[in-house]
This record gives sequence, C-alpha cells and structure tokens, in this order.
Amino acid sequence: MVNEHRISKGFRLRAALSFIGGVLLMLPLPPAFSADTPRVSNGLAAFYTFESGHGDTIKDRSGNGQPVDLKIEQSSAVAWKKSALEVRSATKIESIGSADKIVDQAKRSNALTIEAWIKPNNTSQKGPARIVSMSKDSVQRNFTLGQDGNRYQIRLRTTLTSDNGIPETSGGSGNAEPKLTHVVFTRDGGGNVRVYENGKQTVSKKVAGKLSNWEDGFLLILANERSSERPWLGEFYLVAIYSRALDHAEVSQNFDAGPKAGVDPREAERLAMAKAEQTFATKIAPLFARHCLECHDSASKKGELDLSRKVAALAGGESGSVIVPGNAEESLLWEQIASGDMPPQGPGLSTSDQMVMKGWIDGGAVWSIDMIDPAVYASKPGASDHWIQRLTVLEYIETVRSAVGVNISAEATQMLPPDLRADGFSNTAYNLNVDLKHVEAYSQLAELIVQQMDILKFAKRFSKSRSLNTDATARDFVAKVGEWLFRGPLDEREVSNYSGVLTAVASAGGSFEQGVGLMVEAMLQSPRFIYRIEKHPHGGGSHRVSDFELASRMSYILWGGPPDAELLKAAREGQLTDEERCRAEVERMLNDRRAVERSKQFASDWLNLDRLTNMQPNQKRYPGWKPELGRDMRDETLAYFEEVVWKQGRPLNELFDAQFTFATPQLAKHYGLEPKGDGLRRYDLSNEAARGGLLTQGSVLTIGGDDASMVTRGLFVMRDLLRGVIGAPPPGVDTTPVPPKPGMTHRDVAEDRIRNESCGGCHIKFDPLAFGLEQFDGLGGFHRKDEFGNALRSDGQLVIPGEAKVQKYKTPAELMKLLSGSDRVRETLTWKVTQFALGRPLGARDATEVQRIHQTATNAGGRYADLITAIVMSDLVQETRSEEAP
Repeated sequence: MVNEHRISKGFRLRAALSFIGGVLLMLPLPPAFSADTPRVSNGLAAFYTFESGHGDTIKDRSGNGQPVDLKIEQSSAVAWKKSALEVRSATKIESIGSADKIVDQAKRSNALTIEAWIKPNNTSQKGPARIVSMSKDSVQRNFTLGQDGNRYQIRLRTTLTSDNGIPETSGGSGNAEPKLTHVVFTRDGGGNVRVYENGKQTVSKKVAGKLSNWEDGFLLILANERSSERPWLGEFYLVAIYSRALDHAEVSQNFDAGPKAGVDPREAERLAMAKAEQTFATKIAPLFARHCLECHDSASKKGELDLSRKVAALAGGESGSVIVPGNAEESLLWEQIASGDMPPQGPGLSTSDQMVMKGWIDGGAVWSIDMIDPAVYASKPGASDHWIQRLTVLEYIETVRSAVGVNISAEATQMLPPDLRADGFSNTAYNLNVDLKHVEAYSQLAELIVQQMDILKFAKRFSKSRSLNTDATARDFVAKVGEWLFRGPLDEREVSNYSGVLTAVASAGGSFEQGVGLMVEAMLQSPRFIYRIEKHPHGGGSHRVSDFELASRMSYILWGGPPDAELLKAAREGQLTDEERCRAEVERMLNDRRAVERSKQFASDWLNLDRLTNMQPNQKRYPGWKPELGRDMRDETLAYFEEVVWKQGRPLNELFDAQFTFATPQLAKHYGLEPKGDGLRRYDLSNEAARGGLLTQGSVLTIGGDDASMVTRGLFVMRDLLRGVIGAPPPGVDTTPVPPKPGMTHRDVAEDRIRNESCGGCHIKFDPLAFGLEQFDGLGGFHRKDEFGNALRSDGQLVIPGEAKVQKYKTPAELMKLLSGSDRVRETLTWKVTQFALGRPLGARDATEVQRIHQTATNAGGRYADLITAIVMSDLVQETRSEEAP
C-alpha cells in the first residue's frame, strides 16, 4: 500500500497515483493465497497436482490405498506449465485401470466432494464439456464435473437420479470464464448438495437417493468423456476427490491455501507415522520376539540389554547404545545382525528380514508398542484377518426380537446347532460355519417367526399402502422393509427380487398380508439377515466403513443385536461420520439394558460359564453336588459382574478384588457362609481373607476339575489373566496328573515338577500362579487340610510375563490385590473385550491400535463403558482393511 505521507512530489504525482489506483480498482484481482494455510486432507480418495510436470503420467498423491494414477492419451495435445497442465486440443486423461477405490469409499460414506482449480480456455464449451468424470460413456456415469457455456455443471448418479446423473446441478454464478477458478461440489450423506466457486457458496439444494448404485469398473477421466466426444480445453492446477462432504470452513480453507498447496504436511506426516508404526508392529516386533527376547527381555537381560521395551532398548546395555535411530551403520544391533553374531543360536535372520531391520533403523527406529509381547506374535496364522460374521445363536435371537418383535429363544436354542468356542470365545467369526442343519433350521424358524408376527402392524411401520403391485410405492415399501431387516439399503436387484414375491402373490389372488408375510419369510432366510455382510474395499490400505456398516458394528458390539430406528436414521443421514454424533450414539446405547446383557455375554464367554450347566463331578468325592449348584455359581458370577461393572461403575480390574459376592442359600452353605434367605443375596466378604474377587468364585475354581489341578488353574491365570505364552508339552511326555497322598499335597507335586529338569522350564511359568488357590477344592470349597490331613498353604509369588520383579503374597486376598493392581491384567482385559467386540482373534496388525484403546480407556477411568467407547471410536471399528492389490 502506498503511504501518501512519504510522497513529496506534489499534486501532479499524487494525481497520477490516484488515477493508477482507480484503474487498479477496476481490474479483477487474483485471489490472495496463503502459503501457510494447509489443505484439508482428511478423507482424500484421490489427489492430483500439476506443478512442473512432465511425461504422460499424473500420480495420485492422496496416499490413500492403491493409487489411481492417470495417463495422458496424446502428449502432443497438452503442455506442461510451471504450475499447471494445459489441455490445448482434444484428448483425454484417464485412470490406469478402474477407479473402484473411489467408488467403494463413496458408497460407504454416501458422500462426495469434487474439487478443482482450473482455468477454462473459453466460455463456449458445451455438452457439458467434461472436466472431471467417472463414466462408461456419454450416458452412463457415476459423476461428472463439466462446463456448459459460462456455467459449471455437475451430474451425479444416485438411486433417485438417472444413470446419466440427471437432473443435473448447475453452478449459479456464471463463473466459467477464462480465469483461474476454484470449483467445489459437495454432497453429504443426507443428500444435501452445495456448490462453491472461488470460496463462495453459489448453490444449495437436495439431490436425494443413495450412492449405492454407483458402478465398479468405470474409469476416472479428465478433459473428456470416455468416448472422446466431450472434450474440455483449459488448464488443470489441482483436482481432488474426497469420500466425504467438506463443510463451508474446509472449502474456505482450501480456497485460501490456493492451487499450489499439496497434501497437508501434517496429514502426510500422520500417514507416514501410521505406516511406520504398522511396520514396527507387524515386521520388526515379530523379529525381536522370535530371535532376541529369549536372551534380551526384562527377565533375562543378557548383557543388561532389554529389547522388549522401547525405553530400555533405546537406552542400550552394558556395551552402551545399540540402536542409533536414523543410522543403521552406527548401530551395534545392526552390526551384530549383519555379522551373524545375533542371534547366537539357531538360524540367523534371512536376507529379507535383515533388510527390513536395517530399513527400520535407518528410517528412525519408530517404536510404536510400549512392550513387545510374545503373546501377540504367538497367535495363529490369520489373526487380524476379517471374516464374514454369522450371527451367533444369541445374536440371532436378539436380532429377531428387535427386528420383528418375536421371542424365538426357545425354538432357536433347540433347533440351531450350538456355537462352539474358538480362541476363547463362541463368537469367533472363522468358527461360525453354516451347515445343512443351520439351513434347515433357519427355514423353519423363519416360518415360525412370521406365524407369530402381526404382519399388518409390522407393514404399517413402513407404508400405509396395501398394494401388492410393483409400482413405485410398493418398491419403496420393499426398500424400507429391507433396510430395516438387512441393517442397510437394498440395491435395485434386491428390490426387484423381493418385489417379485409380492407380484407372484398378487397374480395368484393372494392377500396383502400373505404377500408381505412371504416376503418377510424370504428376507429372514437371506444371508444378509443371518450374516453381518460388509462390502470388501478395493485398492488396499484402510478405508472408513460405511455409515450403515458402522451402525451395525456398533449395535452388535454394544447390544449383540441390530441397530434401532434412531441409529439407522443417523446412518441414513450420514451423521455417524461426525465423531461427536457417533460418540453420543455410543453413550445413548450404553444406557440401554441391552448393553448390560451384552457385557454379561462377554463375561460368560470369557470365563466359559456355560460349562457349569453340564458339569458332572465325581459323586463319590463330592456327594453333595447338585446341578443347581453349578447354575448358582454361574448366576453368582454374572450378578457380581453386573454389580461391579454397571451398578457401581468400577474399573474392570476391580473384578478381581471386590469384597462381596452373591449367593443362594445352598451356594452360601457350600462356601461356609451363613445363609441369608431365598434367592441370590449379597454377602459381604471384607472379613473373609480367603474369599473376594473372581478367582475365589466356584465358577472359576471349577476350571481345575475334580482334582483342583494346579496345572489347569495356573494355565488359566497365565493365559486368560496375564496373556502369557506357553507351548504344548513335547510328544510322548506323560501328562497324567500325579495325585496327592499322605505327606504330599498338590503343591508338593507341583514343586517336584518344577525341580524336574525336563518339566521345570515350562511349569515354573504357570504352576506357581495357582499356589494361592491350593486351599480351594475342585468345587471351590475352602479347606485348611486336604483329604489326607496334609496342611494346605496359600502363600506364593506372582511373576508377570515380561517383568523381572517377583511379587510375594501370603493369602488369596493378597493375591487378588496383586492381580487387581497389575497393569498386565488391565491390558489383558482390554485385549479380551476387544477380541469379543470384533469377533476375531487379535494379532500383530492390531497391536498398536489396541494399545491406543487401552490408554484411552484407562485415562477415562478404566470402566467397561470407557473401554467399549474407546473400541467403537477406534480405527479397528471405524475402518476396514484390505490387502494391497498386486
């Protein structure tokens, strides 16, 4: 700006400056861009810049999954400029292969943003001339941003527009002039469309329908139609496609950033860090676990080097630092690996593993996990894989009840084969197979369900019409019923198929009630009802799940059943994309009784409480046993769990040390307590040194069998509470339990095993974990002496896997306090609840995110509600992974 106080040339100069200033005010000024303003990069599906380019390939710089790179058809038709690609004559620039990655992500979010910095060649281009298009030909497209005269035009295919995306949306300001222009089209999950030109909103309207009918196989094309008949001439500076709708502030931010701004450095850094963290969790940590930790964990620390923990590993050992982040050649660890000196025994690292290790150190030695846990890397092949999930029997019962209001519990439990436990839970997806018995049962159950339904009342929820004709009204009815029963929208083929049921009934002279009943019966047998089906994404990498898929994940994690009307409405309107709205839905759902029942299903599965129903101990040893006592033990644990977790809202780890329980009169007598009255009653245990917490309840103690096996109990504590790892006994080893006898208790037998050279190496890891429970017999009764008169002890020591410190205790109560206060136990609970929530084993690819979940939940208080919220809001639930395309 000119400062007139510095002008000393008189009136003539001032007049001249005034004239020049007036002319400048009349000229259009270019936008003032800020080099410090970053672009919005969250949700980028594809991103192209054209600065200082060359050749005939334009790279997708989004960093999101498999790149959708573009190829220029005729290099002679374009000219690379300093900051742009000028299209001088008709050509097309199209993707190398289909752009299915973009299709997948848009279908999932039901939302889209198309952004372009461009400079049209003239205002006479019509057709519209295609600027950015995803299409098959001139009449079949998923979307097009084009120019028609002096206006921009957008065509978008939805379930309520034509295959050509008509009716189109036209820009409102006539800005398609030969000047640098910022054009943005956004559509949110609710169908709300906005067009922005040079940062200002010019159009706001509704384009209803879903993006679920977008077709795979279409190419992404710039500057023309696939058939080469709608050329556009001008300059490209930037093109971006988002799988979500940018809001007004984000559009303004991108406008301020200008046409030269690339991916937000912070987002690029986040993606790079996420990739580095996954590299450590999936490639580096397994190498340490398999080749290094036998000598260099917290317990062994050979050479004072602990490679199991980040701080200790980077600190080094007695030889000093062994890892120099960013410089493998200066790292003693790499020197030892490259020379073959590490590991000292067994096969060394393969050449490829060595290069991975070297690359990790040179890349900064990003260490994403606090402790390298051998339990993570002992998981079966396929851990972390995503499997299609059949509804468990309990989930099926709840889904039917919630969806159509029929209680089919007794029939389903009798007719469906029981779900078997795998990897510790009965909802493990890979184990939920379907055989002929399932198929027959689902068919019979569907018929029984419809017979018990009020069909007309059910139909009235979705339409007032009573027509069976497959007109628009009937098809809309079918679509609404299908969305409710299938927990997501139907495609056109599905609508036609189920509408055909109505047509067939009508042609046979059947009633509306009969037609709807048969349609619902067919839907109840569909894989989309029986399974939780999700669309597998293309292109590799992580992708956000659709709102409907997220709603289904949330409801089955929280309730063990389908989304309710409110959650489905939020999904339909695309509101679950908003983190705060999603979190609010979780909070609402946690206040529903179904959340309590679902959590009790977790407790029952984790502790395998169903085995108590059919438990048959030796009647000679335990003549007082009755099957009712097993059911009482199960009820005790579930009532105790609900009291601690829900009514008192205590952290999950306090399940091991709460000084009360619930018991029936016969169970109280079994425990040596004074019975209070009929039914389950609460008993205070604050003065009972031997009782208090899960491990002193009969439901858990009976895991040891009639003999109160220290091996079985110790393995339970090691694996299910401490996530320790132990291999199977060597072939040929006699594993028959050695019974106690006069002068030798179970503990004495265990200590002999530990001293045995061939057995002790393994048994020392888990037998002592059960020493504090020796005074409890096979049914959880408490005794000071065994049947041979041997005095029983309750003292022992606790060694947490991965820790060198030995913690001693004298009573079961002290053991319970140690377990309750153990970080390892708290982490185990996080892993167990997360595994149950996801319905699959957890592995190396999950480790970093599970660690974040644990920290988030712990910071929030460590309650079940805190943990479930952290799980639902995590990438493990909000996103899905696919393998990189070859």
